[in-house]
Formats: sequence, C-alpha cells, structure tokens
Amino acid sequence: MFRPNFSYTDSMVNNLLEIHSIKDFIVNEPLVVEMEISLKRDALLKSVHHSTAIEGNPLTLNQIDKLTKGIEINAQKKAKQEVLNYIKVLENLDKYSENGKITEKTILQLHEDITHYTLEYTYLEGQYRTIPVHVVNNKGEIVFTPPHVNLIHKEMLNFVEWINHNVKLNPVIAAGIIHYEFMRIHPFVDGNGRTGRALAALFLYLKKFDVDRFFTLDEYYDNDRQSYYDALNSVDSETQEFTKWLDYFLKGFKISITEIKDQILLFSPENFGKQKVKVSNKYRKILEHIHLNGSITNSEVQKLLNISRQGAYKDLRYLMDSDIVDKKGGSRSTYYVLKNTYEENSNKK
Repeated sequence: MFRPNFSYTDSMVNNLLEIHSIKDFIVNEPLVVEMEISLKRDALLKSVHHSTAIEGNPLTLNQIDKLTKGIEINAQKKAKQEVLNYIKVLENLDKYSENGKITEKTILQLHEDITHYTLEYTYLEGQYRTIPVHVVNNKGEIVFTPPHVNLIHKEMLNFVEWINHNVKLNPVIAAGIIHYEFMRIHPFVDGNGRTGRALAALFLYLKKFDVDRFFTLDEYYDNDRQSYYDALNSVDSETQEFTKWLDYFLKGFKISITEIKDQILLFSPENFGKQKVKVSNKYRKILEHIHLNGSITNSEVQKLLNISRQGAYKDLRYLMDSDIVDKKGGSRSTYYVLKNTYEENSNKK
C-alpha cells in the first residue's frame, strides 16, 4: 500500500499559510474581465511551453502563441502535435474525471490525449509500458530507474486508491505527492512528465484549488531542471519520505501564485477606471476562445455552445453591450474581437 511520509518543516508551514492567503486574495479580488481572460491564456501558454520543453520540445513561447492562433510556423510535425495535444487537454481538464474522482481510466485517457499521434506506435497511447525505461537529464545521464513493468498495474491501483481516499490532506500537499508518485511509477513509455503534471493540475482543479487556472508550476520546474530532478530524487523509495520534495514543491507553488497576485495588483480595475463585469460560464467560454484564437464568429459560437444562430447573436450582443467585445468585418465576414479599451489604458500607464 502507498503510504507517503513527511514532516512539516517551518518553511513548509510558512509557505502553506502564504499560499492559502494569496489564494483567498485572488479568488476575492475584483478583476477587469479582459485581464481575467488574459491571465488564463498566459497561464495556459506558459504551462504548455514549459511542460513540453522539459521533455525536449523545441517550440518557443512565441511559436506556441502563433500556433494557437492558426498561424503557420516552421517546426516539426511532432513538436506541433505535442503542443496542440497539451493545450486541448488543459483546456478541457473538467472532462477528465468520473463523478469528481480520478480513476485509472482517467489517467489512461489523459495519456492517450496528451500523446495522440506523437508516439512511434499509436497503440502505445493510453497503454502502460511493457518495456523498462530510464529517466535521463539533459546531459543524457540516468537520474532514475522506475519500477519493473510487472509492478506497474498494482502500483497504479494503489496510487489511485490513495488519491481518492486522502480527503483530509491539504490539497497542495496532496498535489505534490501525486506529482512525485506518478513520476516514480513512470507507467508509460513516453509522455510521463506531461501526464503527471496534468494529473496534478486536474487534482487541484477538482479540489477547487486551481485559483481559476491563473497560474502554472511548469515554468518553475523548467527554469532549473536540475533542481527539479534533484528534488524528485530526494524521496527515499524505501521509506517513502517526501519532506525534501514537498519543501521544494511548496516553494515553487508560492513563487508561482505570488506572481499572479502581483499581476492582479498591477492591473486592478481601479487603475483603469473600470468595473469588474460578472459573466456566466457561457460568456467566459466565448471570451477565452477569442483570447486564444484572436477572434470568434457567430458560427463558432454556435458550435462552442451548441446553440442556434439567433442564440449566438444574442450572446455576442450582450458582450458588445457590456463593452467587452467589438464587431468587425462585413455582413458575410463578421467576426468579433476583444474591445481594446484595456490595451489602450495599459499603454497609458
């Protein structure tokens, strides 16, 4: 049975207190709607860039930004596919659970979608490895050897059971343990890093601790990969002692969430003479689509929300009347973009 051990150090306790305090601030702080959508998009792009970069993907943040907008970039097909897969998974995290629980099926589906058309053989998508693998650093040196293939299924079952039965554990601590244990088992032939980090993000989402998907830990890992590997290797597989790894994890969590707090303070509504506009989930989906793709059409809104043409126009009309989006183009080529008020005010600062 999987039973992780750890002790609360002074730094862990202090970081946890600050993390919870900052989380409460982010949740309750009024925010210009354009900024809210912008923070989410930036977090998505950074998460995709840094998580795939750790595993060797060469695409820059700027290239990924262009790729999401449908702009052609000069890159290998596999590199582009890895990025597009990861974006789709992170955008649809809410669909990866069964009645609010993470199951073995959940994890297999995550891996299948993350590695779709990127592995040497498609039958390896969403399937546990049947060969031994080694984790290597950027110098090609072996830094970790995962469990034997015969142990994978049993260890994954124990792992999933632990995830769903430790409801009293602090969600940030639990997410750190989930991240490590998945990486230790390394159940797949490739794509374990992306799947493990997405799994931790899914867990935080289900525990309502993803603070509206504003921040990402992947940049923290990518900025110093050796420290990331060293922290993972600090866990004693025999005693399952997690203290050093969790100390590292919580430090990164605090750094990442603090950056979001600083951005929110800088771009608060008072600084731009605007009020926060409350929008429902359907309007938020429209705005997130615009921010990710640059614009949206009536037909795209119909498809996105599964509504009629008239219903789509009504929703777009509301966003125009709320001074959030602008209508562009002619009668047969009409499209909608975010209103540039926020950008203009930013340039005046």
